[in-house]
Amino acid sequence: MLAAQLIHEDELHPVPHPEPDPALPASLVALPISFSRTIGLFNGASGPLSTSLGVLFLSPWGLEEMCTRRFWREMSEALSDAGIANLRFDYPGSGDALDIDETSGGLGVWEEAAMEAVLQLKRLSGCDRVVLVGQGVGALIAARIAGRIEAVEGVAMLAPVVNGRRYLRELSMWSNVVDEGLGLTARMRDDASVSIAGLVLPDAIAGDLRKINLNDFPAAPARTCLVCERPASEADSAYSAHLGALGATVERAVFSGYDELVSNPAISRTPLTVVGDVVAWVTGIAGPVQNMPPVAGVDDAVLEAAHFSERPVRFGAGGRLFGILCAPRDGQVRASALLMGTGYDRHAGWARSTVDMARHLAASGVVSLRFDAANVGDSPPVPGVAPQVLYAPQQVDDSIAALDLMASLGLPSAVLVGRCSGAYLAFHTALSDRRCAGVIAVNILSFWWDPRDDVDRMVRHNPRSLGEYRRRAFSIETVRRALTGKADLRRAVMNIAKLARRRILRVVAPVLGGLSADARLHNRVLGAFRNLRDRNVPLSLVYSENDVGLARLAEYFGKRQGRFDAYRNLSLTTIAQADHNVTPLQARLVLQAHVRDTVLAMSDAK
Repeated sequence: MLAAQLIHEDELHPVPHPEPDPALPASLVALPISFSRTIGLFNGASGPLSTSLGVLFLSPWGLEEMCTRRFWREMSEALSDAGIANLRFDYPGSGDALDIDETSGGLGVWEEAAMEAVLQLKRLSGCDRVVLVGQGVGALIAARIAGRIEAVEGVAMLAPVVNGRRYLRELSMWSNVVDEGLGLTARMRDDASVSIAGLVLPDAIAGDLRKINLNDFPAAPARTCLVCERPASEADSAYSAHLGALGATVERAVFSGYDELVSNPAISRTPLTVVGDVVAWVTGIAGPVQNMPPVAGVDDAVLEAAHFSERPVRFGAGGRLFGILCAPRDGQVRASALLMGTGYDRHAGWARSTVDMARHLAASGVVSLRFDAANVGDSPPVPGVAPQVLYAPQQVDDSIAALDLMASLGLPSAVLVGRCSGAYLAFHTALSDRRCAGVIAVNILSFWWDPRDDVDRMVRHNPRSLGEYRRRAFSIETVRRALTGKADLRRAVMNIAKLARRRILRVVAPVLGGLSADARLHNRVLGAFRNLRDRNVPLSLVYSENDVGLARLAEYFGKRQGRFDAYRNLSLTTIAQADHNVTPLQARLVLQAHVRDTVLAMSDAK
């Protein structure tokens, strides 16, 4: 099958359009569109009535954008329920968008995409008035483009970047904190560019940001403004006062929960108070709902580059799940891969690694589907299901729905690829569904979830390897953090004790049989490995050097994997100079090459 047929010629392999699910409100199923080399998600009014006003979301950048993805979706859904159409999108060069030339264009590339997004919003919704809602850098962009847009009724600025130079300094400090938390050594860090969490801000855009200070603007971006100020932020409150002095009607709100929102995608919490503040402010501007004229239909969205084509898809019951299908352009399909998400990272992946992986695979003839499981990123939760979905059995339902979609397209059996919790999902999907050509599990921490463990506590305080604790114990930075109270020594001691306990249990579990919960869990894991072995499902285990997952693996196969001989389907690969998230670029390139070669080998073996 030609990849071009898969993406373009619907009569050959149509991507099914899911039937509406009465149990799933319309506001939960945003429709994908493509424009300006990027992907957007349009949410119309959920009922028959709507306002003549639409909202355009302008995202923050970097780790902040990753953390706010679900926040943006939930605010979009709330606006839709209030009869207000809205659109959110990725800036060119970020998320699912196509890459950009980093040496030209500068911030104007993002601003031009935002201007085109306004036109798309008006075309799709029929609205004739617009409100811009921006956070971080997105608020700065909103302030810069509002005067160029017809009928902007208001601008909402959440934790706005007011001074670009100060923002870049703060971003550098934030990046150092993130690197320290990841355990990146000096050799692993990117000190040559403006970056955070493996995401690099193009030099031209950083250069433009350095020159911008919103306090220098002679006019307010709109007659009506909302500023959600970070607690104790003098810069935010001063900017609110500045807008008032320029004659704008300014509503001020506290951005409560900001730090909890942007610290880490795995533990990010939506500040519902802020959602309510923004929606109430927008509806106050929008006016009454009414019968609006029919609006334009949503065309199938496609992005194309030299060696791949991508198509956003909604699938599962009522289209509840969102993903991106990436296929080789004008080439034969040799294999397929299902790329699982990690934690609450959006489907683009940590450091945008899943996007890069998918496009790298396409160059070698591999079709891939990357997607958000329920209650992650752009996929809404399943009604009535607990909000904590990590390591939950219902996530397997989501991956099986993804396999159903791939099968409906006539694709070959997929290799399941995932990291950390995504590796766990890949492992358990292979146990539950025989339609897989193999599994590539990267830095998997658990092979079978222990119900005595608390998922929330684990994602906040996951232990490191004993070797990593030894390295950190003798570092000058750890001593400094301990003396200043910034190092959680109590938590570290508890985690070390937990690892030591696991080592003891590893020794005694085989002789206890089913006499203890730990022994039963041990036997269940080995039973799962035997299941895959007996079905001849190849399993590639990949670990970063010194990853804590290696200690877990040793519980079942010995410190030097001496018991691997009984499992002919198993292989082990380690990646040097890499953290658990595989953040450094060189490590990501090594992993890309391994996944490509392994996917092709596993598929050829079938």
